[in-house]
Amino acid sequence: MNETATQIPTMKGARFIAEAALSVGIDHVFFVDAVLRRALVEMEEVGIRRVLARSEKAAAYMADGYSRAARRPALCMAQSVGAANLAAGLQDAFLGQSSVVALTGRKPAIEQYRNAYQEIPHEPLFAAVTKMSARVDLPAQLPLLLRQAFRVATTGRPGPAHLDIDGMTGDTTAMADCALAAMPEASFGRVPAFRPPADPAMLAQAVAAIDQARRPVLVVGAGAMASAAEAAVAALAERLSAPVVAALDAKAVLVEQHPLNGGIVGTYSRSCANRIVAEADLVIFAGCDTGDQVTSNWTLPAPGIPVVQLDPDPAELGRSYPGTIGLQADVRAGLEQLAAAVRPRASGDWDARARTLVAEWRAETAPALASATTPIRPERLCAELTAALPDDAVLVADTGYSSQWSGTLVELRSARQRYLRAAGSLGWGFPGSLGAKCALPDRPVVCFTGDGGFMYHMAELETARRCGIHTVTVVNNNGCLAQGARSIDAAYEGRRGNKSEIYVFHPMDFARVAQSMDCFGVRVEDPADFRAAFAAAARAGRPAVIDVATDPAARAPLGWTPR
Repeated sequence: MNETATQIPTMKGARFIAEAALSVGIDHVFFVDAVLRRALVEMEEVGIRRVLARSEKAAAYMADGYSRAARRPALCMAQSVGAANLAAGLQDAFLGQSSVVALTGRKPAIEQYRNAYQEIPHEPLFAAVTKMSARVDLPAQLPLLLRQAFRVATTGRPGPAHLDIDGMTGDTTAMADCALAAMPEASFGRVPAFRPPADPAMLAQAVAAIDQARRPVLVVGAGAMASAAEAAVAALAERLSAPVVAALDAKAVLVEQHPLNGGIVGTYSRSCANRIVAEADLVIFAGCDTGDQVTSNWTLPAPGIPVVQLDPDPAELGRSYPGTIGLQADVRAGLEQLAAAVRPRASGDWDARARTLVAEWRAETAPALASATTPIRPERLCAELTAALPDDAVLVADTGYSSQWSGTLVELRSARQRYLRAAGSLGWGFPGSLGAKCALPDRPVVCFTGDGGFMYHMAELETARRCGIHTVTVVNNNGCLAQGARSIDAAYEGRRGNKSEIYVFHPMDFARVAQSMDCFGVRVEDPADFRAAFAAAARAGRPAVIDVATDPAARAPLGWTPR
């Protein structure tokens, strides 16, 4: 008896890449030529915007900013020789729990291990900065592995995934017929893809501990923001009348006016937030790691204080604190479970104490926020930016002093405002803001960076102008890397020498640089002129740079720690 074999449908690899990206909601791709050119042609046909960056690292940062802003996966690509740069750019996405899928090309198998031009092994480069890194050796693997990459990037603790595709530009695979597996499911187009609840037995332990506490505090981190858990944080805090302090990544979890907002905690922090944690008798870490920055080098909370930790990654539970009550769950889902189960309590001495600490901190910082001196104090710049930010703005901050100044002193007064910051890579802020603007084209996107950070990827002004990505970049221009000045002074104590050689730059006028690239540029030297400059930048209809001449002697306060 003759039987007709089932015909397996096929599709060119290039078309599959484009349709798979579209199926998870990706509408921009960030890349440096030459990579997957045929896929780029197919992306144009399906409506995906192609953003050609000036460097692979910046392309990765753009994808990272896009994913964090959109809370869905992002796509970046580079050819074989650019893979090392792309991998370096994924460090921030990995640390920041960002769902970036990276595609690279590599030389065909016959050319491997023979000193092929520009070729080095890619696997070691991506191993430390991805949740998954896999080789696509055969066209038939592409549908299977690309679907898996989106799955890995958006589930559990979000993070980058990488595919290394056969052919220096990847087109060996892109030109081939691929036997079709399923397209990535729609659930992989959002972060988190799934929302598993906490185990009931562990939930009961956490509820019992919380109910016994008299001074509980919520410490909220990046995982809560990735999970869109803002409302769930507020609900639990209000049920407990417990203060909320935030890692920098979760600055926008509560508006500043909320009576339970205790501010930013850790080494880059408000003293009031650290003092609240120091006085707490139970700490609830919600989507927050327990590394050195948020715990102020593991001095907060005090040894022996009970800890409840909620995270989708079981490896995080109890990592730093023995005896932790660990809840493995989606952060939003776990918080909702806790809010439904804990005993409600009225406002009392504890939340009043937290408000007193916040009020004391505000009184201490008020003079610097109002300073009219020139060069401009960074505190005054932050006060001016607070007043100028639109109610629906996304503020994107670089690392170092940029995140320290903006995280502690720029106030978010609307629940629609958001805050994204570098997870540690200086220079991330500007390209990250371009990606955020691509994700949220109808929202004002403002980058806060320093002169040191901006100069890393200043060339992307051309990308922004060419691609019509209209952000406003505020450069805190003090002519140096001021964050290191304290330790440099200490190193030179009692010795002569040219210490400025270590951290001081040649004077730069970034407004003129922006103008030379056909962008809007304005320089501000008097704090009273900032708001008018910001308004002009916002209506410029071009990428805009506000170059603010600030005091190089200004130092951000060191984090408060228990004596």
